[in-house]
Amino acid sequence: MKKYLGAAIGNCVHVGGIVNFFRLVEREGHETYFLGAAVSIDRLVEKVLEIKPDVVAIGYRLTPKNVEPLLKELEEHIKSKKLDNIEWIFGGTKPVADVARRFSFFSTIFDGTEDVDDVINYIRGRQLKEVKLYYPDNIVERINSKYPYPVLRHHFGLPSLEDTIEGIKKIAEAKVLDVISIGPDQNTQQFFFSQDKMNKDLDGAGGVPLRKVEDFIELYKASRRGNYPLLRCYSGTADVFRFAEMLKDTIHNAWCAVPLCWYNVLDGRGTRPVGESIAEGQMLMKKHAEWNIPVEVNEAHHWSLRDAHDTIGVVMAFLAAYNAKKMGVRDYIAQYMFNVPAALHHKMDLAKMLAKVELIESLEDDNFKTYRQVRAGLASLSSDLDVAKGQLAASTYLAMSLKPHIVHIVGYCEADHAAKAEEVIESTKIVRGVIRSTLDGMVDMTKDMEVQERKHELMEEAKYLLDTIKNLYEESEDPWSDPKVLEDIIRRGIIDAPHLRGNPSAKGVLETRIVNGKCMAYSKKLNRVMTEKERIEELLNGEETSVEGHQFCKKIVLQSC
Repeated sequence: MKKYLGAAIGNCVHVGGIVNFFRLVEREGHETYFLGAAVSIDRLVEKVLEIKPDVVAIGYRLTPKNVEPLLKELEEHIKSKKLDNIEWIFGGTKPVADVARRFSFFSTIFDGTEDVDDVINYIRGRQLKEVKLYYPDNIVERINSKYPYPVLRHHFGLPSLEDTIEGIKKIAEAKVLDVISIGPDQNTQQFFFSQDKMNKDLDGAGGVPLRKVEDFIELYKASRRGNYPLLRCYSGTADVFRFAEMLKDTIHNAWCAVPLCWYNVLDGRGTRPVGESIAEGQMLMKKHAEWNIPVEVNEAHHWSLRDAHDTIGVVMAFLAAYNAKKMGVRDYIAQYMFNVPAALHHKMDLAKMLAKVELIESLEDDNFKTYRQVRAGLASLSSDLDVAKGQLAASTYLAMSLKPHIVHIVGYCEADHAAKAEEVIESTKIVRGVIRSTLDGMVDMTKDMEVQERKHELMEEAKYLLDTIKNLYEESEDPWSDPKVLEDIIRRGIIDAPHLRGNPSAKGVLETRIVNGKCMAYSKKLNRVMTEKERIEELLNGEETSVEGHQFCKKIVLQSC
């Protein structure tokens, strides 16, 4: 524990900076002594001699020329009274801080451009200038070094490899982002190891074209500057194990992001059958667990983006985490995508996320730790970029209610075009501004009565659907992680989404409506929204009218055993 003494000196009455700084200092377990505003140099020195602090924090926010004589006077006292064994730090406006930099007795100077995570790093004994030494090179350590300030992540990948490399350099040097998620084009994800199958007309579609192992190495080299951001990349949709090993060996993939039920014929990102891709996804989770690399199963929002009702979103969030744990994953990154569907009301959206959190974190034990990652929904941002900036800020404020470990920032411009480096930096600064305003004294929206009521309602509906899956497939050793069962519940519509209509690998009969800000299952037969029990009964009753369909389902159940 250290002793901190602080004051605004001379005729400066602006003490907010020191007060907020000391609040962080106390949170880290240190002792503080605050002398107040307009403290003379003589009184400051007198108290330094009396209290014998380890650190003295000086604030001044007035005219730059007026601070210089005060600091000269202080410098004389430090020399004559041999106070140079104390750590002296300064905080002020940028012009005043520039004057303070002329005095060598200050070990650290804050000029207002730092964010809370910089200040926390300083308090924890990490000098702001010692960048390379103190930026952790794995995601769990970086989370632990910053929390409660979240790690910040942004997607980045331009149609040109050269532009992407230069962009990563700019982002790293800006020191605003902790994790850069490389966005490869679809050709990379699907055909990296069989490039003869690539459609060259689609090069750069959806991300950066990466054609050689050396391309990934160059991206990593570009990130070795500034605050040394971690890199990560989405999984491949074919040759998934070779792709994963390459990411581990080239960009030191910060964590694996793999879907449970997607990147196949369901979404057209690959040609794998659903059951096969589920089994491969599980084995990919297991492989990363063996490598001791954290895993994210980006599953639930894929259903919500396709207008599945909230209950399915909650259930698939749980099943994603359940399968990761089953595969031996120790560090699990749970992604909570807000604003999907975009018409959800904020209260109901928060309730949905709280239900996911409670179910996912019920799986935690000594061998399974979860981390909360929040983000805005892509489809929720306006193509009017000024409006989108406001939407990004609003979504971030709501998401901070979850006290996240990671904020996955969505560029405000994504509804119009892929973010360039400058827009990544700007979006990140918008989010950092929101986070700065939430860490102390944020209104706790999770306690709202309507939020809690909806959360409990979703918990009950989710448990009913999970129990239904177990009861329908009793012959299976573990229906929640059985690839054949998971494939079959999609085929039968037990897990479904309106956007899957016409997809031969799904039922595609689910109807949903937004009612009072909730996404609910809807029955055309009843002409109203319905509970999960009613939905499942209507679905299974429809199956019973088809003997052929019933026999097919029974056959699938037996095959899964």
